[in-house]
Amino acid sequence: MSMNLIEKDRVATINPLKTCQPLGAMWAVTGISRAVPLVHGSQGCSAFVRYCLSRHFREPSEIAVTSLHEDAAVFGGRKNLVEGIQNVAIRLKPDFIGVITTCSSEIIGDDVIGFIKTAKGELKEKIGEEATEKIKIVPISTPSFVETHLKGYDNAIKALADYVAEPSEPNEKINIIPGMVNPGDIREIKHMLRLMDLESIVLADISDPFDAPLRPSTTEYKPYYPKGGTTVDEIVDSANSVGTISLTKYAGSGALSLEKKYNVPAELGPIPIGVRNTDQFLRNLKKLTGQDIPDSILDERGLLIDSMADVASRYLFDKTVAIYGDPEITSGIARFVGELGMEPKLVLTGSKSQEFVKDIEKVAKETGAEIDTMIDQDLRSMEVYLKDNPVDLMIGGSDARLMAKENDIPLVRVGYPVYDRVGYHRRPIVGYNGGIQLMDLITNTVLEKYYEPEHWKLQQ
Repeated sequence: MSMNLIEKDRVATINPLKTCQPLGAMWAVTGISRAVPLVHGSQGCSAFVRYCLSRHFREPSEIAVTSLHEDAAVFGGRKNLVEGIQNVAIRLKPDFIGVITTCSSEIIGDDVIGFIKTAKGELKEKIGEEATEKIKIVPISTPSFVETHLKGYDNAIKALADYVAEPSEPNEKINIIPGMVNPGDIREIKHMLRLMDLESIVLADISDPFDAPLRPSTTEYKPYYPKGGTTVDEIVDSANSVGTISLTKYAGSGALSLEKKYNVPAELGPIPIGVRNTDQFLRNLKKLTGQDIPDSILDERGLLIDSMADVASRYLFDKTVAIYGDPEITSGIARFVGELGMEPKLVLTGSKSQEFVKDIEKVAKETGAEIDTMIDQDLRSMEVYLKDNPVDLMIGGSDARLMAKENDIPLVRVGYPVYDRVGYHRRPIVGYNGGIQLMDLITNTVLEKYYEPEHWKLQQ
């Protein structure tokens, strides 16, 4: 049918759907093995992110900070950053330090690249040239007063391509940029790659660092680094892969950089949520690698189709949905609920992306739905909308839980953040298996709300 773009009618942001760029960069750096995000800003810039990540993943986050104070606004943060890099390098012995800027260091105009050179020069005198050169120290520009956390993630992945990747011999591997998805999603993607007998380099792999096994007897603890993550050697080797697939077109700068600098072909999106998007992901894999799709994956697709046939027309058809969150997950779920026979009545994202608008226009055309769309908006906008336009279901993160309760609308929790339930970060929503899990979650939520009061309906 059509997509109706609803413009924001105020300047103030109330109950935001986004946070600042540094969070996305810290998320990405945490997905690197033996890496430390070093935030060049105030203590609150790291403390807030540690809190946000810990309540979602229920895991600690090792994030260092240069602790800028008022004097840095006048004299600059050179001393803090140089000392911070040296302290992290000497005490934690990392393989990688991602120097992440914030609003304060960006406004001051600190020469981060120059300060890193100074720090490395002094570090060579303290620990030796060989030990210093083993540590990759990469500047990541993330001015927090513009864009969103997703842009910060994008900038971090692009920095890996620009500063770390190096060409050598072809490796026959495929690069995957997962976007800001959960550990369960990355594990599902790696499961599909294994079925296709493909080796991959995930830029960057947060699946183990944010969902690490607790094994004190076998885990290095002085200093402590969680199991897993993408190694620096793998990032270096990403310049030699057969191609790069970014699961999100909204954070595909790293893939485009690898394509431009090292002729590594790039495919951007869509995130493989639902049937059509997962089909496209597999087509992209086949295009870049030449590998055929095995029967084992076709069987998983068949299970999803069979599950949809079992329940979609019976319990989900014509149910209206409000979907909110990051653009790639929101657009992916909008298409999937359309495949389930539901109507994505409202889609809302905190990012200002015309690409998102184009995606929703395609979904509206495919599903025949009238979709109200809001970009660069907040949860207050959705709250006002739902007063006059009630829906049967809400899909998104935990931040709208009170709104769902007030409006008596069941909420299906997906994406980031989910902090009032446990274990959701381990459950995939991508791929055919993830589609089954997401559909089951949606269906059981509908059954609980709309069928349990009248149990006889379930017997029909």
